[in-house]
Amino acid sequence: MLDTTIPEVSGSTPSAAPGWLNLPPGPGPAPQTLRLVLVEDAEPEAQQVLAQLRQAGFQPSARQVRTREEFLRALAEFKPDIILSEYALDQFGALEALALLRQHTERLPLVVVTRSRSEALAIECMQAGAEDCMFKDQLSRLPVVLRKIQRAHATEREREAAQAALRRSEEQFRAITEHTPDLICLLDLEYRLAYANPAFRRMAGRTDHQLAGADFLQWLHPEDLKPFQRTVEEARFFREARWVETRLRTPTQHWRGYEAVVSLIFNDRGQPERLLVVARDCTERKRAETEIRKLAAFAKFNPNPVLEFAADGTLTYFNDAAMAMARSFNKTHPQALLPLGTANIVRTCLATGQARQNLDTTINGRTLSWSFFPVPSNRVVHCYARDITESLNLEAQLRQALKMESIGQLAAGVAHDFNNILTVIQGHAGLLLGDPQLPAAFTESIKQISTAAERAASLTRQLLMFSRKQIMQPRLLNLNEVVQNLAKMVRTLLGEHITFRKHTAEGLPPIHADPGMIEQVIINLAANARDAMPRGGELLLRTYAVEIDPDYARSVPEARPGYFVCLSISDTGHGMTPEVRSHIFEPFFTTKEIGKGTGLGLATVYGIVKQHQGWIEVDTEVGQGTTFRVFFPAVCKAPPKSAATSSQPAPGGHETILVVEDEPALRELVTEILEKKGYTVLQAATGLKALEVWAQHKDRIDLLFTDMMMPEGVSGLELSERLRAERPELKVIYSSGYSLEVVNPEFVIKDGITFLQKPYDPEMLARVVYDTLNNPPSPASAT
Repeated sequence: MLDTTIPEVSGSTPSAAPGWLNLPPGPGPAPQTLRLVLVEDAEPEAQQVLAQLRQAGFQPSARQVRTREEFLRALAEFKPDIILSEYALDQFGALEALALLRQHTERLPLVVVTRSRSEALAIECMQAGAEDCMFKDQLSRLPVVLRKIQRAHATEREREAAQAALRRSEEQFRAITEHTPDLICLLDLEYRLAYANPAFRRMAGRTDHQLAGADFLQWLHPEDLKPFQRTVEEARFFREARWVETRLRTPTQHWRGYEAVVSLIFNDRGQPERLLVVARDCTERKRAETEIRKLAAFAKFNPNPVLEFAADGTLTYFNDAAMAMARSFNKTHPQALLPLGTANIVRTCLATGQARQNLDTTINGRTLSWSFFPVPSNRVVHCYARDITESLNLEAQLRQALKMESIGQLAAGVAHDFNNILTVIQGHAGLLLGDPQLPAAFTESIKQISTAAERAASLTRQLLMFSRKQIMQPRLLNLNEVVQNLAKMVRTLLGEHITFRKHTAEGLPPIHADPGMIEQVIINLAANARDAMPRGGELLLRTYAVEIDPDYARSVPEARPGYFVCLSISDTGHGMTPEVRSHIFEPFFTTKEIGKGTGLGLATVYGIVKQHQGWIEVDTEVGQGTTFRVFFPAVCKAPPKSAATSSQPAPGGHETILVVEDEPALRELVTEILEKKGYTVLQAATGLKALEVWAQHKDRIDLLFTDMMMPEGVSGLELSERLRAERPELKVIYSSGYSLEVVNPEFVIKDGITFLQKPYDPEMLARVVYDTLNNPPSPASAT
């Protein structure tokens, strides 16, 4: 046997020994180590092979064998990289070597290098498993073949290593997924199950076969579907895992909470292929957290101050709310706020076992309510405190509001009934004054009657304004324009001894208001200011826009957050005491001498502002003057141009009008006025009677003139709806001493009803009837 070795350590030379041949190092770059077993009986030919490899850049280390035993020993001891074998030796050959290699644990390549030039021999060797077969006169091909074999086997070893690593990874993944208590499932992009681990199968109560292709969403709570799908979309968009809480249905139809991590699996082209969901049951943890929160110290999270006292009255604990309350009083410790004799209260509570509740103390104008509860088992007393200042203020304001509402109801009832009487008085006075045969001696008296009736009507209008039952004709309005139009009148009203100044803000947003009522507010407040400055002074009228924040709204009972337009009127008069201030908006309340005031001026202002969804703030001090600030809700639209009204006498007509009025005198008056204008009038005292008249004359009736509120269960509104159901084109006029809002707050806006406010004179009635019959309908109209 020839064993030829090229030293692996640079500069070392092994000692010569029998059977070893040292080849000289070859030129060129660092040689490539190669361990060979040569199945060859001719030593020169073996040396030729080694020389060829050395020349090609290899550093061969070879062992030459001739027999089966030597071959097997070389495999075990020498650990070759490759086998080079002659086809046939005396005792061994390539085919026998290939048979032995097939039984070897490691796969070693074998190349047949033979003297025989036989194509059949080469085919036989290749079929037996040889990597290649070449003839000894072609040894120049040997390095190329060996490098090709090395590359192929390196690739194969890498592939096998990768497969082994993949198998290990799969085994590890399976071990994890099969034994984890977490739910793990793989879904396609349609949420169909491609894989579910045993934990998911147990949760779902299904087998692998039953789960294959099942819709994952069927287990989700309906309320959690959209959040879950939104999380999937986020994971797809950001290409990263996303967390979501969801609930899954168990086989017992109960819901359990899970914390899920959702991620997408993308292919080589960057497209999503699978959806991985890993979910952990958090039901018990959530339940435990809930119990912990229930068992947590109640005092710590109480928004009200909570304190604890030892048996001797020492303050041993207070929560954050108690400290915050102390700071609100500019105190550094809650101890400074405690009621007098707190230690005695604590001892008494523990001694008697009785609580002491609702002990009120006042500090800096604020009222605190204290309650002490003994805990005998721990020998402590728990104390709870509340700032009830706002509650007390609200109670006082509620009592005031109820009082004002009661007065308003009374005033409205009186005004409504009185308006019917005044309508009859004004109507007949108007008819008499229009009669050419009226004796001249009676003319002045009737004019006085009419004037007195008008003055009485003005009083009832003010009562209705106070009670918020006066009809409103709101439109988009620029408050600055109203102020500018009234400026001359206000100066005249104040007189020469009072200086009048005004300041109107630019770009003031419009308000939705009745122009006449807003004028009434300004005039009444200006007159009130004038009376407060009998010796002269100054009145300042301002307008400005303001945003009310929640904190300010809480401090002013009637205020609310939002954008508002403020009308401010300040005087330098004698001011008011708190007692007077508390009554100024009550009807008929006045501080003036008898005969110098009705007591309805500020009450009317109050009613108008309330009807416009606003509020009034009053700042006053005796000797320092008074400021009234009136707030109206601001709107974003621009106010429209005002339309001119006609002053021509109302013409008559020949249409047929159904008059429905339960007051006989008023019904007869309306009939007489309309008949004098040429109309045909049909009468009815109630809604039920009107339906009977309608049944007989429906085809000839052009207009329904009806009171809004009538007896026998059919109101004017209901009557109108029934008649219009049969004749949608029927014109309708409502008349009442109340606003339409009493029946339906949105009726005017929705249906565009023409409305005539009582009391009215004959000319006003004729004008409204003519306009309603001859003008096209508008979105809303009222008179």
